[in-house]
Amino acid sequence: MIYPLQSWLRRPTPEHSEDHFFMGNHRAARRVTRRDDSGPTNVAGKRKAVKHAAARGPLFRGLPSAPVLLGVAALAISAGGAVTVGNSDAVSSAADDFQFTSQAGALNGSGGIAQVTSGRGAEASRDSARSSSTPNKLQKTVEAKAEVRTAALTQAMASAEKQADKIAEDLWILPVVGYHITNTFGMVRSYYASVHTGLDFACPSGTPIHAIADGVITSYEYDGSYGNKTVMTLEDGTEIWYGHQTSFASDLSIGKEVQQGDVIGYVGSTGNSTGPHVHIEVRPGAGDPVDPYPAFQVHGVTP
Repeated sequence: MIYPLQSWLRRPTPEHSEDHFFMGNHRAARRVTRRDDSGPTNVAGKRKAVKHAAARGPLFRGLPSAPVLLGVAALAISAGGAVTVGNSDAVSSAADDFQFTSQAGALNGSGGIAQVTSGRGAEASRDSARSSSTPNKLQKTVEAKAEVRTAALTQAMASAEKQADKIAEDLWILPVVGYHITNTFGMVRSYYASVHTGLDFACPSGTPIHAIADGVITSYEYDGSYGNKTVMTLEDGTEIWYGHQTSFASDLSIGKEVQQGDVIGYVGSTGNSTGPHVHIEVRPGAGDPVDPYPAFQVHGVTP
C-alpha cells in the first residue's frame, strides 16, 4: 500500500520506532509534535502547527490563484463579446446596453481603437421621428394658413357680391322717358315762392311716371303748389316726392310696396306749374331736400 508522504512520515513501522527514525537528528526529533486522529494538539512552549500550501500537491502548484482566474475570465468576456452567466435577463439587458467592437484589421477596415458604445437605438428613433415630423408640421401649418386665407377670400368675395347686388338694387332709373330738363335745384324765379327745391322733367301730359327705386307708398294727395303729389319712402329712409301729376295710378294705396319701374301716376301741370312736367325732390331721412341731379348720378344714372 502506498501512503502519502506526510502520512508515511507519521506512520510507525515494525522495524523503526518514531524516535529511532529521527535518531540521526536529535534536534529535529525534539521539535516533532505528536498527533492523533482527533486533530492537532499544541504543546506548551512549542510553535502552533501551520498547514502549508504545499499540501495541495504537485499537480495544483502550477495553476494560478482564484483572483487571477477571475481576471482571465473577465478578459475573455470582453474579447469574446458575450457570455451567459446566471440570470439570462441581466445578460440580455447588458447586451442591449453595450456593443463590443472587434479589433481593427486590414480586412474589416475598422479604426485602430476599440470602442464600447452604449445602445441608443430608441433615442435615435425618437430623434429621427422628430426630424421627419418637422416637415409634416410645417406643411400642416402652411395648409391651415392657406385654408384660413381661402376662407377669408371667400367671405370677402361673398361680401363684395352682396355689396354689388345691393348697389345694383340701389341703382335708380329715370322717372319718365322722352323728357328734357327745364328747372334745376336752387333756381330762383318770380313764380317761385322761394328757390326751386327739385328737378323738373318736362314731357307730354299723361306720360307714365315710374318709381325710380323699390319703396313703400307713404302718401298720395293734392298738396298746394305741388299739385297732385305722391311720396314714396325707400329702404334707407330717403323720401322721393313726385309733383304736378295729372292723376294717380288706379291701384295706388298707402303702405303699398312698389318695385322699381312700377307706374305710380301720370305727368300733368297741377299746382304751381307753367307746363306739363314731373317735379322730383330727394329728401334723405325725410328731411330737407337735396339736389336730385348728383343723387341720381350716385345711384348710377345721369338725368
